[in-house]
Amino acid sequence: MSVPQEELPEFSILDHLNDLRKMIMHSLLAIFVMAGVAFTFKNIIFDKILFAPLDPDFVTYRFFCKLSDMLCIQKIPVTLISRQLQGQFSVHIWTSVYAGIILAFPYIVYEIWKYVSPALYTHEKKAGIKFIVVTSVLFFMGILFGYYIITPLVINFLGNYQISERVENYVDIKSYIANVRTTVLAVGLVFELPVLIYFFTKLGLVSSEFLRRNRKYAIVAILIVSAVITPPDVISQIIVSIPLIILYEVSIWIAKLIEKNRSTSLKPSV
Repeated sequence: MSVPQEELPEFSILDHLNDLRKMIMHSLLAIFVMAGVAFTFKNIIFDKILFAPLDPDFVTYRFFCKLSDMLCIQKIPVTLISRQLQGQFSVHIWTSVYAGIILAFPYIVYEIWKYVSPALYTHEKKAGIKFIVVTSVLFFMGILFGYYIITPLVINFLGNYQISERVENYVDIKSYIANVRTTVLAVGLVFELPVLIYFFTKLGLVSSEFLRRNRKYAIVAILIVSAVITPPDVISQIIVSIPLIILYEVSIWIAKLIEKNRSTSLKPSV
């Protein structure tokens, strides 16, 4: 005897568009509020966070120094400048917006889940809190990894790189902030790999067998991504590649678990 399929509610296109509008508006409002908070605390955002990796006493540099005297950082020869009259104000505004996106991320995920949940079965809706928590935790893990590991490596490598002693590094603040921002956000999003694999498996686009069979290609892709978001040295690429490979292996386990649950639910009940 087969288990009857649960009927999902029907929605018109207008209902979907209205829900989508609400999701976008609520998410933008959350970003606006968090951006306002970040704008207010500019000393913390800039002096304590964004400019901290320019200090040789930064926690990451001290950790590397404890590992080996060869890794000690004495000075990062970078001087930040603003070449436009509105440069610092523009940087303040856009940095606050990106900070708002990061701070509002859990709520944005909640809004996305609320938008797609009507199309899910009851047992799938119960996983809403887990989805929001796991997605947010992975994102912030990536943000922290990008900030404390990759960003210092990027700044130290590029800041100390010289083609000639005649050239000094007077770096435009927009360039510096853009590098930090891009690196941190890129790693945060890359850490969402298990979540993407979860949905791809649910949709039947990938399987655990497919992921295992293409592991070597995935590792090559991970190395390429690591090379893009890190300085062009082997050590930095390895440091970034290790957690991504671990996340890929976790994704295989997630896909296998989904397939196991799917096969169990398809068994006829006695």
